[in-house]
Amino acid sequence: MAKKITVGVIFGGRSGEHEVSLRSAESVINALDKAKYEIVPIGITPTGKWLIAGDAKQLLPQAVLSSANKQQVAIVADPTRKGLLNLDAASLKNKKLDVVIPVLHGTFGEDGTIQGLLEMAAVPYVGCGVLASATGMDKIVMKQLFTQSGLTVCKYEWFLRSQWEATPDKIINHLAKSLGFPCFVKPANLGSSVGVSKADERNELREAIHDAARYDRRILVEEAVNGREIEVSVLGNDNPVASLPGEIISGHEFYDYEDKYIDNKSRTDIPAKLSKKVTKQIQENAVRAFRAIDGSGLSRVDFFVERGTNRVIINEINTMPGFTSISMYAKMWQASGISYSELIDRLIELAFERHADRARNLTSYQPRA
Repeated sequence: MAKKITVGVIFGGRSGEHEVSLRSAESVINALDKAKYEIVPIGITPTGKWLIAGDAKQLLPQAVLSSANKQQVAIVADPTRKGLLNLDAASLKNKKLDVVIPVLHGTFGEDGTIQGLLEMAAVPYVGCGVLASATGMDKIVMKQLFTQSGLTVCKYEWFLRSQWEATPDKIINHLAKSLGFPCFVKPANLGSSVGVSKADERNELREAIHDAARYDRRILVEEAVNGREIEVSVLGNDNPVASLPGEIISGHEFYDYEDKYIDNKSRTDIPAKLSKKVTKQIQENAVRAFRAIDGSGLSRVDFFVERGTNRVIINEINTMPGFTSISMYAKMWQASGISYSELIDRLIELAFERHADRARNLTSYQPRA
C-alpha cells in the first residue's frame, strides 16, 4: 500500500478575509481523498496564533479553532525541521509535512509572506510563489505589469494614505478631473472586495477613500467601466492553461463583499455567453497575465467586456481565489471538464513540480566545470 501524502491545510489568518478562508478550507478538506492523503488542518487565529486540534479527528476549520485540546504550532524557517513544530509538547516534536495548501486569502497569506516562509522551510506548497503572490496582491504593481505585457487596463490613479491625510481636497479635485464619476476606490492590497466602494460624487469619494485607507497605506481609484464582469481560471506552471470563462451577474450595484458572501443575490453564467473570438481573447489574455506575474499553480483572472465595443479590459488577477466547491474558480474548471477533487490533486502535483524545479537552483557559488 502506498504511503499517504501528508498535506497541511493552512486557513484563517490575520486578514479581513479570515472568514472566507474558513469556508474555502472546509471545502478543500472535505474534498481531499482520505485514502490518499493524511490531512493536517492548521488554523491561524485573527491575532496570528497557529493551532492544530489535539484530537486528530477534528479536521474542519471551526473545530480546530474551537477545540478544547488545541495545541500551538509553528512552521519555522529551518529546512532541517521539515514541517510543523509543536510548541505545546513537552519535547518539541516535528510533524513532517509533504506539501502545504495555504488556503489563505488577503494579507499575510496571499501576498507572498506565507510563501516566503514555506520556501525558507523548504516545504512544497500549492499556488503562486513569493513574487507572483506579492505582485498579484498589489493592484497597482499588477496593473503596471499588465500594461508592460500589452494588456488593456482601465484608467486609474493611486496615492499614499499619508498624502491623503495631508492634502485630501487636492486629491479629490485631481480625481474628479482625471477620472470623473462614477469611480471605484480600493485598498491596493486586499481581496474579496473588502474596502471597495463606488463613488458617484465628491462626498461619496471622500468617504470611500477614508474606508479604503483603513485597510492599506496605498489607495487605488479606477474609472467605472460599463462592462460585463467575466472571470477565467488558470491552471499550471510553465505551461498554464485557461478554463472556459464565466460571467458574474451581480445582485447589487456592483459585485461587493455582501453580494459575494452574505446576500447571495448574485448569479453566475458558466460558460459565459461570448463569441468564440472574445472567449479566445480572454483565455489568451488570462494566460498572458499569469505569466506577467510569473504565476504558478492557480489563479483566477477577472475582466470587463465593455458594452457596445466588446473591448476586453483586464481588471485583476487573484492568486488564491475563493476555493469552495461552488466558487467561480472551481466551477469554471468543472465546466471545462475537471472535477473539484481532481483539481485539488492536480494542484498538489503542480506544487511538487514547482518545488523540484526550485530545488535545481544553486544556493552557493560553484565555478563552472
